[in-house]
Amino acid sequence: MDLNRIKELLLQVREQSLGVEDAFRELRELPYQDLGFAKVDHHRHLRSGFPEVIFCQGKTVDQVCSIFATLAEKNNVVLATRAEEAVFQKVQERFPAAGYYPLARCIVWGSPVLPRKTGKVLVVSAGTADLPIAEEAAVVAEVMGNPVERLYDVGVAGIHRLLGNRPQLTEASVVIVVAGMEGALASVVAGLVERPVVAVPTSVGYGASFGGLAPLLTMLNSCASGIGVVNIDNGFGAATLANAINALGGYAE
Repeated sequence: MDLNRIKELLLQVREQSLGVEDAFRELRELPYQDLGFAKVDHHRHLRSGFPEVIFCQGKTVDQVCSIFATLAEKNNVVLATRAEEAVFQKVQERFPAAGYYPLARCIVWGSPVLPRKTGKVLVVSAGTADLPIAEEAAVVAEVMGNPVERLYDVGVAGIHRLLGNRPQLTEASVVIVVAGMEGALASVVAGLVERPVVAVPTSVGYGASFGGLAPLLTMLNSCASGIGVVNIDNGFGAATLANAINALGGYAE
């Protein structure tokens, strides 16, 4: 982080030679903190509304802990996804208040700095086997300040389970639909609501589902309108998209 440049900007604002909006615009572009193995972006929240999130998969435990500690110095909340129990135990040694969501594989420390959105995000799963991805989406959306409700195990094999919960579908501002197998649930939900639907194909299914490719193609080829599709097993991506949509509806006082 270029502290000298920050001081210059603050001085220019004080002397009224630079407007606050112009200073803020430049602050959003300030450099990252280089840890050697990672370049931590401390200004992510200024650009996207939430601090940089740690994707733990593929990183060593020590790398995750180092990035976690660096982010905690500058932010009121730190979120790590795809984290195994061993990673959490190491993080908790340094941050005892950190919490772990084992099904979602998320580590959360602190509290969101954003005001809570007024709209509701509803996370819908086709089957119980889809819950790890559904919970990832739900936990991330909650940490980002969204009121979240869950509606699980309502896949098309027993469509009456979904239809019996239509009030939840119609009351949500954004609906995240998580489904494996053939992925038809997203089309059904989008045909019932006038809200944006974020579809998440999962790798759950038998051989011909091709590790999630079959539901991905089904969702991309849906005849129902208003569906946005994220990548296979990408609960995090679904939550961030739903968060951005929901933010357009405003914030609670």
